Amino acid sequence: MVATAESAELAKRLIAGTCASQSVARDTLTIHADRGSSMASKPVAHLLADLGVTKSHSRPHVSNDNPFSESQFKTFKYRPDFPGQFGSAEDARAHCQRFFRWYNFDHRHAGIALLTPADVHHGRAMEAVAARAHVLINAYAAHPERFVRRPPTPPALPTATWINRPTEEREDAAR
Repeated sequence: MVATAESAELAKRLIAGTCASQSVARDTLTIHADRGSSMASKPVAHLLADLGVTKSHSRPHVSNDNPFSESQFKTFKYRPDFPGQFGSAEDARAHCQRFFRWYNFDHRHAGIALLTPADVHHGRAMEAVAARAHVLINAYAAHPERFVRRPPTPPALPTATWINRPTEEREDAAR
């Protein structure tokens, strides 16, 4: 969401709308929140409780505690088409729509086995990895001399990723 101001009401609308559009089931989502006034507000806290969303907080006075967001911001700001400034909120929204479409559907991410976030989110990851493995097997069969050590394999998908890893007690309680 691109807005001209930050508020608890906008945060509520963004979170509720996203949970609804993505069919997020209760007790399956953790949102890593900064400690800003919107994310710390009672309306947002009540909404998260109603939706069954867990909130994970960044460390106090640390602005770069979410490595995933920081990586995304860096990619966003260092793209060749990033303007020095936006002429209006509408210009910023249009730029963000193009960027996030590319970032989620075209950009291959090293942290998720060179897949797109859309592949992983929509359950196509294993199919994409299997197709990549097939291509690599064929490449090896055609030119084994190009692969000195061993036949090539696609990068492995991570099994889990955390910003604030749950403690053993919380994991046991959740089971």
